[in-house]
Amino acid sequence: MSIKFLIVDDSVTMRRIVINSLRNLGYDNFVEAGDGKEALDKLQVDHTIDFVITDWNMPNFSGLELVKSIRSNDSLSKLLILMVTTRGVKEDIIEALNAKVNNYIVKPFTPQILKEKIEQIINAA
Repeated sequence: MSIKFLIVDDSVTMRRIVINSLRNLGYDNFVEAGDGKEALDKLQVDHTIDFVITDWNMPNFSGLELVKSIRSNDSLSKLLILMVTTRGVKEDIIEALNAKVNNYIVKPFTPQILKEKIEQIINAA
């Protein structure tokens, strides 16, 4: 099964790290966005995206705002979402889970952690 990922992070370096990790895991289909607004625009025109990996802290439109927008949109609400962020305090994790992210990774992370979280999300879907 080919999965198309949308990688959302205001840091080009972090997007590269995630994409390189995905490539090493055998995934090769992704698009990128620099913030939540750009991500939402891409999701509304590209209906082949299956899985969103998003940062939380971004200018213009945060990852949390993006998650809430996706979940409140009937045509996007079933997308798989992994939040990857430096925000590791319990309250933030609870807030993200309440917004209905499928899973959560705190930076820095290893490719192995990314692989495990992606597999958990896909297997639960």
